[in-house]
Amino acid sequence: MQCLYCYGKSCEDFGKDFNEFDLDYSLPSSIAYQTESLLAFLKGASADSTVIFYGGEPLLAQDKLKEMMDALPDRKFVLQTNGTLLDQLNSAYVNRFESIFVSLDGNETLTDQYRGAGTYRKVMSNLKAIRETGYSGEIVARMTVAEATEIDIQVLDLIRNPLISSVHWQLDALFWQNDYPKRQFAKWVREDYNPRIRSLIENWVDHMRTDGEVWTIYPFNGICLSLLTNQPTNLRCGAGWFVFNIQTDGHITPCPVMAGMKDYYVGDIMKDSPRTLRKVPVTEPCTSCDILTVCGGRCLYANVTKRWGTAGFDEVCQTVRNLVEGLTEAMPEIRRLLQSQEISLEAFKSPSYNGCEVIP
Repeated sequence: MQCLYCYGKSCEDFGKDFNEFDLDYSLPSSIAYQTESLLAFLKGASADSTVIFYGGEPLLAQDKLKEMMDALPDRKFVLQTNGTLLDQLNSAYVNRFESIFVSLDGNETLTDQYRGAGTYRKVMSNLKAIRETGYSGEIVARMTVAEATEIDIQVLDLIRNPLISSVHWQLDALFWQNDYPKRQFAKWVREDYNPRIRSLIENWVDHMRTDGEVWTIYPFNGICLSLLTNQPTNLRCGAGWFVFNIQTDGHITPCPVMAGMKDYYVGDIMKDSPRTLRKVPVTEPCTSCDILTVCGGRCLYANVTKRWGTAGFDEVCQTVRNLVEGLTEAMPEIRRLLQSQEISLEAFKSPSYNGCEVIP
């Protein structure tokens, strides 16, 4: 895979200054610790904790994946994958995953534009195959969203697909330094993305009204549940306080994107316990924001690095504010549908801390 927004931009960013951060460029390309070390580490975790296989592409290391799953028979598992190798993993293992996050950016045209010709059909064929061989868990379409994405059209295309259980997305923003000057991100947000988010909210609520069903669109469901229950949130993906990334060398960081950032090593599976890992909260400007208790801080990596500078960071924040405002405006109708029992509060709930970025 040579996805335009990931592989392509990482190549363009080679050699860019990473400010004051001390980076470890010597991390092994594959897991260097023994499975027994992971088992010993997880003995200190709560019984209902979840192991998420992430990458790179975890299905390139199926022997290691199966070894770990066999060694942890009582754990819950989540897989984040590009989906192209799902047909090569035995159904006995596939069917053990609570959720499978699959990289799909929308319809066939858009997904293939971003990820390569034939990707969409290959992934959809594999999803159909695992359903036919007994997979009954959640299939999450995990979108990456950039200027070519018509967010309302693409989300609706995915959520209406019977193979897909739920949808979420993350903006292609604040990861790289080199791409920002080349883009008109603020203009796209103002003229396309934000208006289409409002349109998508209208479609989501209209579907509740006409079909009595709450589509699981993670950014919408998660925020609305907080508004309905008046419950404040920490960083919604869990990074740095509830979810942690085990690097290939056994060091632990708050999330996979922060791999190699030595200042943010919070522990080591050889020496530490899940209960003693150092917590890493978001800092300013998030901690002074008036919607922090709903947003949670969006992204710890972006908060720490600010790869686009203050102006670019603020542009992304406007997308979150638009999202929260749009859902807040929809709350009277959602509350009416709840009161009339056309929908239920339970329908807004989703698995917690499975690595999903509820705030895009």
